[in-house]
Amino acid sequence: MQLTYGIRVGAFFGALFLIYGVHLPFFPLWLEWRGLTPGEISVIVAVPYFLRLVVSPSVAFVADRTGRHRAAIIVLAWAGVVLSLAIGQLYGFGPILLAAVGLSLAMTTIMPLTEVIAVGGVRHHGCDYGRMRLWGSLTFILASSVAAWVIGRFGVGSVVWLLVAGTAATVAGAYLLPSVAIAEDCQDADGRSKEGAGGIETVDNKVDAAAVMALLRTPVFLMFLVACGLAQAAHATYYAFGSIHWASQGLAPLTIGILWGIGVLAEVALFAWSGKVFERFSVAALMVVGAGASVLRWAVMAADPGLVWLVVLQLLHALTFGASHLAAIRFISLAVEPKLSGTAQAIYSTIAMGVAMGAATLLSGWYYESLNGATYLIMAAISMVGVCAAVGVWRYWSGDVLRT
Repeated sequence: MQLTYGIRVGAFFGALFLIYGVHLPFFPLWLEWRGLTPGEISVIVAVPYFLRLVVSPSVAFVADRTGRHRAAIIVLAWAGVVLSLAIGQLYGFGPILLAAVGLSLAMTTIMPLTEVIAVGGVRHHGCDYGRMRLWGSLTFILASSVAAWVIGRFGVGSVVWLLVAGTAATVAGAYLLPSVAIAEDCQDADGRSKEGAGGIETVDNKVDAAAVMALLRTPVFLMFLVACGLAQAAHATYYAFGSIHWASQGLAPLTIGILWGIGVLAEVALFAWSGKVFERFSVAALMVVGAGASVLRWAVMAADPGLVWLVVLQLLHALTFGASHLAAIRFISLAVEPKLSGTAQAIYSTIAMGVAMGAATLLSGWYYESLNGATYLIMAAISMVGVCAAVGVWRYWSGDVLRT
């Protein structure tokens, strides 16, 4: 069961990241090719992050209450196919904004729902989260490399059709996902509900708003959101303008694709050894390392280093993204009650890749035209705040489930 469950989840991560491997490196280039300005591009990239504040937690809350995480993923995957097809037919800032925001919301809301299914495999079947998640990183490399070749051969207009192919693969993968019921945490070995005397269920597994608000008032949980959220948000300039900036410096699409691939390959290596990593480092220590590496990476990027240094800095992606993400997923699995896991995943996703990322992306758009690569200094400053919050988690969290 462990092997089957892990393969199915890993296969879905692989399909989903075919979209990310095209969208993150090359969609901003497509927007520029379509005639949009840096300010308009930053709005299109940033708006979904803010809307996720409502959309992702709401979808996750409903999925937690019904246990239908897989069904929600299937609906969102189909929405991605329709919206990616629509984008290719649209012109002008307004129409592209509407369709692009819808596509971003669909594919990013899928992620926390998938994390719930993955963590369910860790809890109930002994699966290794890192080994499941690394397949997404591997297909990201494949997708970005193939996309770079296709763009070099057929032009930037082909980006949309690559997105269509990725969303179609994600639909197929969604139907292969296993179902995971959060109620499993309230069942015995035979699959029956745990009951006390008189046949009364002893575990209340319902998610309510009061429980969510209590979690949000917990100081350690808030420090966790700031630490991991800002470490992720500091990638905003890289995600929105990294490829555009490299192209302006004369780097070919293939070189840009390879640079993105190097960063994700470093991330894959960390995920592959995630079990060993957690044997040596605490969750809080990983948070500190991830945020600290982020300060270093973006400060050096601001100096517009040469290609050799870019390769070295891309290897730091294993820490700036990988270590921070692994720490976040492990923190939620250890510190949050199982019945709130989906909602907590969505809150983290909404903050880390939502509000904080959206604000950082808008900042990048405002300053990129005048500062160009020096915009990365703003990202380094954001990361420094994350370091302070990570130190707070290290100091005040005992490693147990948080009392809310």
